Amino acid sequence: MNMHYREVLKNKKRIVVKIGTSSLSYANGRMNFHSIEKLAYVLSAIRRQGAQVILVSSGAIGVGAGRLGLTKRPKELAKKQALAAVGQAELMKIYQKFFEEYNQMVAQVLLTKDVITIPERNRHARSTLLKLLEMDIIPIINENDTISTFEIEFGDNDTLSATVASLVSADLLIMLSDIDGLYNADPRSQKDAEIIHSVLDITPELEQLASGAGSSFSTGGMVTKISAARTCLQHGIDCLITSGSDPSILFDILAGKEIGTHFVANKQNTVHHA
Repeated sequence: MNMHYREVLKNKKRIVVKIGTSSLSYANGRMNFHSIEKLAYVLSAIRRQGAQVILVSSGAIGVGAGRLGLTKRPKELAKKQALAAVGQAELMKIYQKFFEEYNQMVAQVLLTKDVITIPERNRHARSTLLKLLEMDIIPIINENDTISTFEIEFGDNDTLSATVASLVSADLLIMLSDIDGLYNADPRSQKDAEIIHSVLDITPELEQLASGAGSSFSTGGMVTKISAARTCLQHGIDCLITSGSDPSILFDILAGKEIGTHFVANKQNTVHHA
């Protein structure tokens, strides 16, 4: 009965895709190159079909930890920033390699939270991203973890992805996670939990369903995803949460199939492209 909400997803032309650490790496923190290559193929294909695509990628600290043989995410800020510096360079090298196989150019964009609070930075970030999209380049965005402090950090890439979606007046944000969507109970402990396919309003009851973080390298859980979805809905942007274990699921989403949890934007509040 909710399928008519999915019809609108077939016509989305400016799409932000957020992929979490758990979808890019194995449980031990090592990179899942097969998944990354498939993501590069899928996003390149979607762009060739005429859509504009932005990728918000987690994984820099996890990649850095893997390169240095660490098995847990450090708590010390300076060490996290050092790992991010190592990992960000490595992550972009990996992305460039795979996207080049599909003749797709990518660009690295590192943001801090003052892109929201400082109007001039906001304008410059928006104009840069829109120019990259106009040039058929896929921006790959991460938080600038190397210099971020508490005052200017997003803290998680769910929040970052919603900020980017609103910054560029996107049509759709897809968050690829380690879970299929939002359930009416915790599916990890309750086998009869059912997925909620369509959400028209984020209620207090819905927020209570949010669960904790997934892998030891990820920082976001369902709480941050619902918060990101709320930001999207406030800007008239559809938002969808689903599993990132197979990136080709993006084709099915954009074909209007009932996958994941779709937070349906109020079309009366839609922000149109500049």
